[in-house]
Amino acid sequence: MSGDRLFDVIVVGAGMVGAASAALLARAGFSVAVIESREPVPIDPAGPVGLRVSAFSPGSMDVLREAGAWRQLERQRHCAYRRMVVEDRDETTALEFDAPSFGLERLGTIVENDLVQWTLWQSLLATGGVEIVCPDEVGAFEPGADEWVVGLRSGKRLRGRLLVGADGAESPVRRMLGIRQQHWEYGQQGIVGVVTSATPNPGVAWQRFMEGGPLAFLPLQDGSSSIVWSRPAADAERLLSLDESAFLAELEAAAAGGEGHWPDRVTDCGPRAAFPLTMRLSERYTAHRALLVGDAAHVVHPLAGQGVNLGLLDAAGLVEVLVEARARQDDLGAEKVLLRYGRWRRSEAEVMARGIHNIRGLFMPQELGPLRRLGMALVSRSWTAREAFIRRATGRHPNAPALARGVALTDLLRR
Repeated sequence: MSGDRLFDVIVVGAGMVGAASAALLARAGFSVAVIESREPVPIDPAGPVGLRVSAFSPGSMDVLREAGAWRQLERQRHCAYRRMVVEDRDETTALEFDAPSFGLERLGTIVENDLVQWTLWQSLLATGGVEIVCPDEVGAFEPGADEWVVGLRSGKRLRGRLLVGADGAESPVRRMLGIRQQHWEYGQQGIVGVVTSATPNPGVAWQRFMEGGPLAFLPLQDGSSSIVWSRPAADAERLLSLDESAFLAELEAAAAGGEGHWPDRVTDCGPRAAFPLTMRLSERYTAHRALLVGDAAHVVHPLAGQGVNLGLLDAAGLVEVLVEARARQDDLGAEKVLLRYGRWRRSEAEVMARGIHNIRGLFMPQELGPLRRLGMALVSRSWTAREAFIRRATGRHPNAPALARGVALTDLLRR
C-alpha cells in the first residue's frame, strides 16, 4: 500500500517541469510519487500544430535528454533555429545572433508544449521507481517532523520525506506553505497562433519591440511560424474578434519592413487565442520539508521565451542538490539542503525575471527610442555582451545546473 511506503519525494503536478523533475529524480535512484489530476492528451502527429509552443534552450534540451524525453521528441515535429533577430520598432536597429559564431549547433528548438508534456509522461511511465497517482487530487497536507503525509481525494495517503510543488502558477502547495509572491500585472495579453508568410520562415526566431508590446515569430518545421503578439488587454480582445483577413492585415502592418525584410506578407492564420501576461516571484522557494519548482515558484514575461527553460533548470538544480545531499548522507528534507536549492534557484529566477521586466520597461516608452538604439548598437558591437546574453539564454552560463551544461546524469551520480 502506498500509505505504508515512505517515498523520498512526492511531486504534486506533472506538467512539463513536474514530470521532468520526477523523471530525473527517479533516474537518479530516488523513490518518487507523482500526483496529477489528469493524463495528458495523446498527440496526433498529423494534426494541426498546437497554439502553445516553447523555445527550448540547448541547456533545457540536455535536461530533457537526461529525463528520457529528448530523443523521442527529436523524432517528432520540431524546428531547430540557428539565428535570432531582435529589432526595435525602427527596424533599422537590430541585434543578430548566429549559433556558429558562439560555437553552438543551434540557439534553441521550437516544440509544442503538449508534445513535450506527452513525451515526458511516457518517460515517467517507462521509468522505474515512480508511482504515478492519476487521476487524483490533493485533499489535505499533514506535516510531520520527518515527513509529509498527503491525503488524496480518492482516499489514498502518500508519505514522503520531501514535498515538491510543481502545480503551476496558482499552486495549492505554495498557498498551503504560506509562501507569498511579488506579483506584477502588465495589463497585456499574449495573442498566439500559427501563421504562414509568402516566404517560409527561414529558421529564424524574430522579435520586434513595438509600442504596446513585442511581436515574435518562431519557426516551425513546415516553414510556418508560431506568433506571440503582446498587446494591451483591450486591444488583444479587439484583435481576437477580427475576422481572419482583418487580423492578417494588422499583423502584416506590425511585422512589415523594408525591401528584403522577413517576415514578408502574411498569407494565412489558424485559430487564435490569448493569455494574460504577468510576472510572479515567490519570496522564498522552500518551507518545512518542501520546495517549489517551475511556475509554482516563478512566472516571467514571455518576451525572452525563458519561462519553461527556467523551470527545467529548477528540475536540474533539484536533482543536483539532492544527489549531493545523499552523497553526504544528509536528510533530504534538512534545512541546509533546502536552503542550498532555494538560494540558488531563487537568485537565478530573480536575475531572469527582473532582467526581462526591465527590458520590457525600456522598450515600451516611445521617448526612450534614442537610448534603446544606442544600447542595441553598443551590444551589437560588443562580443562580450552578446556572448553573456547567449550563454544565459541557452542555459549554459557558469551558474547553471550541471545537467544543463552538458554533464550526464550518470556522471553527476559518480561525483
